Amino acid sequence: MGNADLMYPSSNNTNIGCAHRVAIPPPKPFFKSLKSSLMETFFPDDPVRQFKNQPASRRFVLGLQYFLPILEWGPRYTFGYFKSDLIAGITIASLAIPQGISYAKLANLPPILGLYSSFVPPLVYAMMGSSRDLAVGTVAVGSLLMASMLGNEINASQNPKLYLHMAFTATFFAGVLQASLGLFRLGFIVDFLSHATIVGFMGGAATVVCLQQFKGILGLEHFTHGTDLVSVFRSIFSQTHQWSWESAVLGGCFIFFLLLTKHLSKRRPKLFWASAMAPLLSVILGSLLVYVTHAEKHGVQVIGYLKKGVNPPSFANLTFDSPHLTTAFKTGIIVGVIALAEGIAVGRSFATFKNYHIDGNKEMIAFGMMNIAGSLTSCYLTAGPFSRSAVNFNAGCKTAVSNIVMAIAVMLTLLFLTPLFHYTPLVVLSSIIVVAMLGVIDYPAAIHLWKVDKFDFIICIGAYFGVVLGSVEIGLGIAVSLSFIRVLLFVARPRTYILGNIPNSMIYRSLDHYSVACFVPGILILRIDAPIYFSNAGYLRERISRWINEEEDRIKASGENSLQYVILDLGAVGSIDTSGINLLEEVKRITERRGLKLVLANPGSEVMMKLEKSKCAEIIGQDWIYITVSEAVGACSYMLHNVGKPNPKSGFEESVV
Repeated sequence: MGNADLMYPSSNNTNIGCAHRVAIPPPKPFFKSLKSSLMETFFPDDPVRQFKNQPASRRFVLGLQYFLPILEWGPRYTFGYFKSDLIAGITIASLAIPQGISYAKLANLPPILGLYSSFVPPLVYAMMGSSRDLAVGTVAVGSLLMASMLGNEINASQNPKLYLHMAFTATFFAGVLQASLGLFRLGFIVDFLSHATIVGFMGGAATVVCLQQFKGILGLEHFTHGTDLVSVFRSIFSQTHQWSWESAVLGGCFIFFLLLTKHLSKRRPKLFWASAMAPLLSVILGSLLVYVTHAEKHGVQVIGYLKKGVNPPSFANLTFDSPHLTTAFKTGIIVGVIALAEGIAVGRSFATFKNYHIDGNKEMIAFGMMNIAGSLTSCYLTAGPFSRSAVNFNAGCKTAVSNIVMAIAVMLTLLFLTPLFHYTPLVVLSSIIVVAMLGVIDYPAAIHLWKVDKFDFIICIGAYFGVVLGSVEIGLGIAVSLSFIRVLLFVARPRTYILGNIPNSMIYRSLDHYSVACFVPGILILRIDAPIYFSNAGYLRERISRWINEEEDRIKASGENSLQYVILDLGAVGSIDTSGINLLEEVKRITERRGLKLVLANPGSEVMMKLEKSKCAEIIGQDWIYITVSEAVGACSYMLHNVGKPNPKSGFEESVV
C-alpha cells in the first residue's frame, strides 16, 4: 500500500482526502532538453513563431518586417498620422538643433557634429525602431562619458583630429555592441543595470554636467578636464579674476527664462511647445543680442564658424591602431550600454502610456545600426534622450515619422542656416544644458527608493557620489558592484522561515507575516525561498540546524510535545545542483541523529527529476515526499496521533505496519 492509497486527518481535524504521490518528470533527450533551456534563456518571446507554417515568400516578407518595422506599419500610414507627426517633428527639431550643438560642445567635439548626429541616425531609427515616441539624438550623459573617457587619453585641444577620430571609433564599437546584443538575444545583460543604479548614475552625471557649465556661464577659457567635484570647484575659484560678469548675467537670465517656460509647460500641458521652443528661441535671442551689442568683444564667447553641408563620410577616420584601440573599445562598450539602458527605458515608459509593446531586441539592433551608420557619417553617439522624447510624446506624434521630419528640418538647417549660428553665445548653450540636466536629477525617485528598499537607496547614493566625487567610471563601477553584491547576497543567503497553519484551513503561511498562523504541534515546517546552489548550501545547512535548535528550545519552554517531524517546503526552489542534493542528504542525516523525520513538500519538476537521478529520493524515502504542505502535515499528524514517535529510518508504510 503506497501513500496515495492512505487516508488521514489533517492537523485541524478535517479530512483532506488522499495524499497524492509526487510525479517524476518523464526523461527528455539531451539535445531536446538543451534546446528547450536555450529557448527559455534567449528566446522567451519566441520570435520564430510568426514564421511557422508560412510559405518561403511570406517568411521573407516577415523577416524584412522584423528588421525593418517601417515595412509593417508603413502601408497603413494615413494623412491624419502625417499631420500629427509633422507638428511633432518640427517641434522636436526646434529642441534638437540647440541641444545637438550644446551636447557636442559637452563632448569636446566640434558643434557641427551635434547637427550631423541629429540627421542620419534618426532616419535609420525610423526604419528599424519599434517605438512610436522615441526621439533620437545626442544625449548629455553619453557626451560627458565620451569626453571623460577619451579625455583621459587624448587632449581634445592639443590633438583635435585624433580626438575626433577616436570619438567616431568609440561610436562604431558602441553600435557593434548594441546590434550584437540584439542579434544574439543578449539583452538581459543590460538588465544588470538596475533602476536604482540608473537613477543614481544619471543624477550624478547630470550634477557633474551642470557644474561643468560654469566654464561657459562664467566665460572661462581654461577649465579642468576632470569631472569630480573637487577638480571643478578648484578650477572655478582659482580663476576668479577671469570671471566675466556679462556672461554670468546673460547665463542667469537665460536659465531663468528656460526654467520659467519649463514650469509653465508642466502647469499647463497644452503649452508643451513653450518649453520645446524655448531653447531655440534662446539661441536666436542670444545671437541677436551678441550681434547688436558686439558682446563677443567683452568676454562673451561665441560658437564661431559652422560650415554648410550635410554629413561628410568618416569611414576613413575610424582608428583601429593598437595604441588607441583599447581606449576606443572601452569607451564604446561603456557608453553603448548606458545609452542602450537609457533609450530602452525611455521607450518602454512611453509605450506603457499608449498601451503598446516595444521589442527590446529590435531596439538594440536599431540603436546599434544607427550608431554604426552614424560613425561612418561623421556622427557620434546617439540614443533616445528623455527630454526630446517627452516633447515628441506631448506633441502628439503617432509614428517614428516624426524622426524623419526632424531629420529633414536638421538637413535644411545644415544646408542653409548654419551661418546664423556664428554669433550664438556659448553661455546660452550652457544654460540649455543646465536646465535639461536639472530634469534628469530625479530626487523623488531617490526618496521613493529610501521608503521602499534601503539597499536600493544605498546603490543609488553610491552611484551618485561615486560620479560626483570620483568619476563617471568610478560611479558606474560602484553601482554595478553594489548591485552584484546584492544579487550574490540573495543567492548566497536565501530567506528561510517557519510556516504555521491558518486556523480552520489547510493553508500554511509565514508566522512572521500572519499573526493568526499557529505552530503545528510536533512538526517544524520550513520554507526555503530560493534555488539551492553550491553558494548557499552551507548557509542553508547551518540555518536549518539553527531553526531546529530554536524550535526545540521553544517547545521545552512552553511544555509542548517534543519535535518529531521537519517538513521542508520546496515550492520556491526552482532549481537545485549537486551541492543542493548533498545538502538534503546532510539534513536527512542531521535529523536522524536528533531522532527526527525529514519530510519534503511541493518539489518542482527539475528538483524532483534530480532527486530521482541522484537516488536522493530513495534516501529520503518516496513515501516522505508530498505534493503539498497540507498533505505532508496531514500525514505527520496522523502518525503522531495514531502511531507515536517515528522511526527516522522507516517509511510511512513501515510505520503503519
